[in-house]
Amino acid sequence: MSLIDKALSAVGLQLKSTNAVQWTDGRGQAGAAGTAGELVSAQSSLGLSAVWGCANLISGTLSSLPFEAIRRTEGGIAEVVRDHPLHRVIYESPNFDQTALDFWDFMNLSLELWGNAYASVVRRDGKVTALYPVHPEAMSVRRLETGRIEYRWSDNGRPFVKLDRDVFHVRGPGGNPLGGMSTLRFGLQTFSSALAAERAAASMFRNGLRPSGLIKFKEWLNAEERITAEAIVEKYQGAVNAGKPFIAEGGLEYEQITISPEDAQMLETRQFSVEEICRFFQVPPALIGHAGASTAWPTSVDQQVLMFTKFYLRRRVKRIEQAVRKQLLTPADRAAGISARINMDGLLRGDSASRASFYQTMAQIGGLTINEIRKLEGNPPVPGGDVVRMQMQNIPLSETGES
Repeated sequence: MSLIDKALSAVGLQLKSTNAVQWTDGRGQAGAAGTAGELVSAQSSLGLSAVWGCANLISGTLSSLPFEAIRRTEGGIAEVVRDHPLHRVIYESPNFDQTALDFWDFMNLSLELWGNAYASVVRRDGKVTALYPVHPEAMSVRRLETGRIEYRWSDNGRPFVKLDRDVFHVRGPGGNPLGGMSTLRFGLQTFSSALAAERAAASMFRNGLRPSGLIKFKEWLNAEERITAEAIVEKYQGAVNAGKPFIAEGGLEYEQITISPEDAQMLETRQFSVEEICRFFQVPPALIGHAGASTAWPTSVDQQVLMFTKFYLRRRVKRIEQAVRKQLLTPADRAAGISARINMDGLLRGDSASRASFYQTMAQIGGLTINEIRKLEGNPPVPGGDVVRMQMQNIPLSETGES
């Protein structure tokens, strides 16, 4: 351990990176240099379409779902507690400037890139009345001798120092009480290689001479012959002239240029980078518009969506729900059965076929009444719609007369 590490450890701080070269660009974006030589920050990484697609898919999906304060009854039924102060904050308006979608989009994006999401908590009479997001790169976290966690940051030149009770902190995967693991840090080499491949491709188009074919002449052309050759080129250019027979005369030869092995290898590298980035974010490539390998499992897009929801989104949802319950609810609230829920049923809103199939099954087994289904769809109740109904198939033959 170096002298700097020992000094930071003595006051409860840690270096955010290991052997990577730390840097800050002109816009204040902190980052590090990977082995490929490219500087990786949030801004440069989001310039990669795969990173942008994965991060926005996850943050956009989760932030668009209803976030509700609920109460579990003795029968285990979850009821939305709309009159609870926290419900308005997490469901509708976290602060004066942002909607709930804007706030949770920022928080989820922070989790995906930096592995931590922070918000300053405003309370009145012990109840949370507002949440103000804090950029992860501005935050410094340490453990005090008292055991409390201290948060320090600055905003527009104004310093802030608060303890854990006044800062809402959602930790990403792994990590410890001081913070989760950053995707930007652990994916440093992958992102740096992808950025290097993008830069090489851009340089090829900027500096390279890449004609589709060559028209060869045995001798140097005079002025009149050059005009004739240029007229031939114009005649066969464009998609409308594709496939038109080419007349070669006077020693003229045409040779088509195919992609070189080096260029093909670079294309494969860029394709592989997309799949590597998707692994870091746990997103099936098909969901960000990348077909991937034809042998990818599962091959059905519907099954990939189901896998993404069950195995990748669920852990993120539980992480945020438990952080809200632990940090923003009082012990009295928790004792009264108050909790928080990200309503995953909202994912069915865009799939009318799956929604109809779910309602039909629940109505047939007596799980939902007609009016409960109509309420979920935002429709008014109908007379007789509160009666629980179920199908009468598969009954014993001896009971057919009674039924």
